[in-house]
Amino acid sequence: MRFAKRLDTVPPYLFVEISRKIAAKKAEGINVISFGIGDPDLETPSNVIAELSRTALDSPNHRYPETDGLPDFRKAVSGWYQQRFSISVDPDKEVLPLIGAKEGIGHVALCFIDPGDIALIPDPGYPVYSVGTWFAGGECHWMPLKEENGWLPDLDDIPENVAKNSKVMWLNYPNNPTGAIVDKGYLADVVSFGKQYNIAIMHDACYTEVAYDGYRPISFLEVPGAMDIGLEFHSLSKSYNMTGWRVGMAVGNSKMIEALMVVKSNLDSGIPNAVQYMGIEALKASNKEIDARNALYQKRRDRVIDSLNKIGLNVTPPKASLYVWAKIPAGYTSAEFAELLLEEKNVVVTAGNGYGPSGEGYVRLSLTISETDLEEGLKRLKGWEIPQK
Repeated sequence: MRFAKRLDTVPPYLFVEISRKIAAKKAEGINVISFGIGDPDLETPSNVIAELSRTALDSPNHRYPETDGLPDFRKAVSGWYQQRFSISVDPDKEVLPLIGAKEGIGHVALCFIDPGDIALIPDPGYPVYSVGTWFAGGECHWMPLKEENGWLPDLDDIPENVAKNSKVMWLNYPNNPTGAIVDKGYLADVVSFGKQYNIAIMHDACYTEVAYDGYRPISFLEVPGAMDIGLEFHSLSKSYNMTGWRVGMAVGNSKMIEALMVVKSNLDSGIPNAVQYMGIEALKASNKEIDARNALYQKRRDRVIDSLNKIGLNVTPPKASLYVWAKIPAGYTSAEFAELLLEEKNVVVTAGNGYGPSGEGYVRLSLTISETDLEEGLKRLKGWEIPQK
């Protein structure tokens, strides 16, 4: 049989490879501690589960949902944006439910990218930005994220001919994998850049509710003019420990929402209604509940960073996101260091180059690890003398 050529352009999904390595070790009877995947170990709040139990018994919820979602869910998203970011969005025209943000991020390329079109992709960055582009037949222009620039793309480094032929720019703050944050001044420059070159701006905002040291992340849509050219992708996965339930949303420009709706309505049937009711309940969570969850992650962050610094890695505490982005010792590639850690300590981290070429020289550790595994993982790192190369 002959497969589509587009599959030749797409590398194996990063976290599938990590899962395979863990499975191979476990098959040998080895207890592996994984800092690899950002999947919250904390349970979905009990009141949210209770709402599923209640609405799952309602027979209309056993039938096909609508792609554009329940009106009450869209209103809940709109109300949350107003409460959280002081942004007014029309729940009928500027909100679209997603089967998790990943689904929307992958599908939206089909709204903008024709074969040969260019998407501006952060490097390092979430792999789905580039994969969605390739599936649509487009080309990626990598925007290197560098520590000296605060892990922000340098807009002046984008060649004029590339900018003129680009259809989409992807941004993600708080950032995965670096944990970097962004201010409104930079985002205002992005809006100006997008309008100058007629580029649609896509902002992955899935980590705005995971922040530390009193920091409150901003929304791209808070910036004047952002609604004219932008979509923001959000998720309940990391905010409310709901990765397994697949609930997200796109919010932004009404014409862009309509285009994504056309794609989705032809490819999926929307989020199950009972799960949307879970989402409505989750969005009622108070700041107190979110802050308590973040306090737990902050303690983990501090413990991980202290352990990494003691074995000689160079780590700056992130103000947001679920990740620690650590510079590795000289002489190692990211893959070599991750492999060394797995072989010598049976600890899994993610090689930075898995997020793009500019991630070389770093590894990523997730804070979504149980207290027991965290304790054991840090115990294994204690006193480790990294072989010199």
